[in-house]
Amino acid sequence: METSTASTYAFVEDLRAEGTAAVLDRVLGTYGCDTLTVAAAYHRARDVTPHGPARVTLRRDGVHFVPPADLFDGLRLTPPVQTGAEHEPLREARRLTAERGAALHGWTVFLHNTTLGLAHPDVRAYAVALARSVARPGVDAVVAESLHYGTFGHGYHHERSFVQLGPLEEFLLGLCFCEHCVRRAADAGADAGAARARAGQLVGRVLDGAPPGAGAGAGELPDAVAAYVRTRAGSATSLAAEVAAAVADEGSHLVFLDLTGAVKGYADGLPTGPLAADEAWRIGVDPAAVGAVVPGYALLAHARDAERVAADAAAYRAVLPQPCTLRAVLRPGAPDTVTAEHLRERTAAATGPGRADAVDFYHYGLVPYPVLDRIPVALKR
Repeated sequence: METSTASTYAFVEDLRAEGTAAVLDRVLGTYGCDTLTVAAAYHRARDVTPHGPARVTLRRDGVHFVPPADLFDGLRLTPPVQTGAEHEPLREARRLTAERGAALHGWTVFLHNTTLGLAHPDVRAYAVALARSVARPGVDAVVAESLHYGTFGHGYHHERSFVQLGPLEEFLLGLCFCEHCVRRAADAGADAGAARARAGQLVGRVLDGAPPGAGAGAGELPDAVAAYVRTRAGSATSLAAEVAAAVADEGSHLVFLDLTGAVKGYADGLPTGPLAADEAWRIGVDPAAVGAVVPGYALLAHARDAERVAADAAAYRAVLPQPCTLRAVLRPGAPDTVTAEHLRERTAAATGPGRADAVDFYHYGLVPYPVLDRIPVALKR
């Protein structure tokens, strides 16, 4: 397994606009990273791109490569292909990073695709084929985003609610009761019908005008709902194991990206309450179980406070079994970071003894150059 210690995330659009070689000169030379993490498969978005030619960039569901026919032949789903994929930007990035002695990671959004998700809710075979597709050009790692359950607030293209929802109601609205999830729950001994009925009653109270519930901790869920929720961890773990095995067959390794840190601190960098590792069950993730079936794990350290970053990283490291490596993803700008020294403090907090093994910076194309210039300061030990 390659030993990457620091990377910067980037989009293919960044490479195309500025030139792959120029981006690598910045990331590997100016910033001092040893890895480039490129979005091989991404979802719809409209992004402010400060130093991009358009300044606002529209993204669509799809992949930046031509899907290998042998992997998707016979599958009901194939990913939409982005314009320019025929020029194989990932292979060019692989060639140029190899020439510089650097690593390339293929950042892959698996199960957050509105176009495909609505048509095909059971997507295990698709996830395996997509993982193999990204690994095949020779990336050193496949970074797996959204390889777990979503939340109500970030599970569809555009959510709206003018009803005041508490954390309990929002969590319950994010539960999936499709035929596949119901069948897996039944196989695990949970009563999905009772769970759905009870969840509906609790949400219905608020929709009828009652005040929202006070809490949504694991111990506060009704028994039927809690039993159903526990079965989700087995589904996410087995899916991660399948994808990790497929990636290994292609000569790469999987880094499982746990989005709990974003669920808690994405908007303002001020997460409260339990640490991210203790809340991962909300997206169906058992870090210890997943860490036992994947070689790499990544947390989103979306917190302004360096002590909170350290605590989150230490909590994950404490439950992840060896030899699973741990990466911490930091935002070098707003809303988490205000100065280069602040980023250095958060980087040191994330990678101190008993914490993360490596650090990643998010995201090259989404922040101004002066913010990116904080990265080399942060990497000076």
